[in-house]
Amino acid sequence: MRYRPHEHLIEPARASAGLGRLAAGVISFIAAFVLLSMIISALINTVAQSLLSPMMRPFWDQDLANASSPLAALVNLYFFLAMVFALAIALWLVHQRPLRGLVGPFALALRQAVRVIKATVPILLLTLVLPMPEGMEMRLNIAPGLWAALLPLTLVGLLIQTSAEELAFRGYLQSQLAARFSHPLIWIGLPSLLFGLLHYDPHIDSTSAGIVVLWATCFGAATADLTARSGTLGPAIALHFVNNSGAIALAAPEGNFDGLALFAFPFSIEEADKVLSLMPVEMLVLLCSWLAARLALRV
Repeated sequence: MRYRPHEHLIEPARASAGLGRLAAGVISFIAAFVLLSMIISALINTVAQSLLSPMMRPFWDQDLANASSPLAALVNLYFFLAMVFALAIALWLVHQRPLRGLVGPFALALRQAVRVIKATVPILLLTLVLPMPEGMEMRLNIAPGLWAALLPLTLVGLLIQTSAEELAFRGYLQSQLAARFSHPLIWIGLPSLLFGLLHYDPHIDSTSAGIVVLWATCFGAATADLTARSGTLGPAIALHFVNNSGAIALAAPEGNFDGLALFAFPFSIEEADKVLSLMPVEMLVLLCSWLAARLALRV
């Protein structure tokens, strides 16, 4: 495998590659994220209590949990800023590394990201015109005018969300493990599995939850591979951004992060049979997107 460019990200991690430092970094990251999350959640609750009547608050809480209104979905996306700041704190405290060091050469990362976006957006758009099984056709979810007005905020929020996750899993965890272990099964496999498991939702059907975990693990492996082949975080962020743009801004399952989606599928993520029927298509789209990104990058 052509992973030599990965050295751009591994070399800065070598000075603090011990497993003890990694454990301390992860614990610091989690602690900082929990603390920041509590502060932000308290601020959100304070604002909600001052603006909403007691009768309306339960509806807002439900919207926020499911990201099923435009405002609730935006709050969920921008909440990922807490993850970015928490990671920056952990890097500074434990590894004495700057956050930007997780990205690699920035100009190169940006050029690679643009190439991946150009290569994968057509695949995303193609999936929107593919015929759906009977009873699973997309329906209009929000007014096109409102969707277009919110689109700039949506795209910035998606960039924050996807960048935060890639910085944490591919930028930090993958590079630190790769600086300690040489086998890709460890530094690709472990972060990808953890990424998948963190997508597990105990509140939905176990079959649906397992399908989501499987897909997220495969997606994590694809972005990890692109990161190692390209030597920057640009391609991983780009692929993640395009994927989530489709799943959050264009078409989402009903009642599950559909607050900003132009279209919605007439089923929820809890309906295991519907989710399972889409899995082959989702896996094929992921495979095609990964290959298209590699072709665009020539890696």
